[in-house]
Amino acid sequence: MPFELPELPYAKDALAPHISAMTFEFHHGKHHRAYVDNANKLIEGTPHADKTLEEVIRAAHTDGNTALFNNAAQVWNHTFFWHSMKPNGGGAPTGELAERINHAFGGLEQFKEAFKQAGVTQFGSGWAWLVLDNGDLKVTKTANADLPLVHGQTALLTCDVWEHAYYLDFQNRRPDFLQAYLDYLINWDFAAENLAKATAA
Repeated sequence: MPFELPELPYAKDALAPHISAMTFEFHHGKHHRAYVDNANKLIEGTPHADKTLEEVIRAAHTDGNTALFNNAAQVWNHTFFWHSMKPNGGGAPTGELAERINHAFGGLEQFKEAFKQAGVTQFGSGWAWLVLDNGDLKVTKTANADLPLVHGQTALLTCDVWEHAYYLDFQNRRPDFLQAYLDYLINWDFAAENLAKATAA
């Protein structure tokens, strides 16, 4: 089964003014679509053609198939990123997620600082993540298409720090983009759902 470009979970203008409809036109409509199209070309007629996206990512990583890994992982990463944000996001987590953030980081503001620092200091293209790693919450960063899935970690949230994620709206001001993500866009409900699934498994 070929992979498909998923619809955004909100309208293209729903995250304005922090992320514009024009950014989504390029980021979702062109970049994300290209990863989907490229991944489909690379799996066509191969044993990967009937695998899930996660299975393809793991297999490509194990086999050292860089082209397939990069494109398949970027399909996954972008889909996860769209859901890591929501209209009128931000605020504070609640329940178990809030307790775990307080335990791991010492409070929400300390988490925000660690997450922002991870995104700002990721040299070149990549991602900042909140992950569950051996039962503990951690902030990590990955380069290019790399993702927690192949490192034994469960992703709870991510922010894309490739330039195409923010350049039309923030130009070279990556720290401002990350701050806007944390203050106005972050989807704590999605993170809580991912934590609940991971801890119930």
